[in-house]
Amino acid sequence: MRHRIAAVFAATLLTLAGATGVAQAQTSSLYAPSAVVLAVAKGENAATVVRAVTLSCAPAPQGTHPNPQAACAELKSTGGDFGMLLASPDSDRACPMYYDPITATVDGVWQGSRVSWKHTFSNACVMSTTLNGTSVFAF
Repeated sequence: MRHRIAAVFAATLLTLAGATGVAQAQTSSLYAPSAVVLAVAKGENAATVVRAVTLSCAPAPQGTHPNPQAACAELKSTGGDFGMLLASPDSDRACPMYYDPITATVDGVWQGSRVSWKHTFSNACVMSTTLNGTSVFAF
């Protein structure tokens, strides 16, 4: 009888110890991470980074981006589809017709999923008019 009680007690302790270990292994955040590095680089292959910032949107907007609140709001409105930031170039603005490629890139995690995006513009003026005042790449 004593052996049976001791065995049940030991099994209960092991079960509780296992449950405690599982509880500690769970994540402490209720938010899926959204943290990216935004960069603007010279050339088509984005080898020479001209400027870059970090942007974290969950649980709160922060990072080295000059306006993380506005940038996060714009990204949330697109559902993380960075291609939706591109618009038809502003018809009231004329850009020179020379080729000096500049590439905008995004790398990181958006709502818990790995993201990588790249778009090459023919020059900085075309980039500016195509992004049409978007604050995501306004740094």
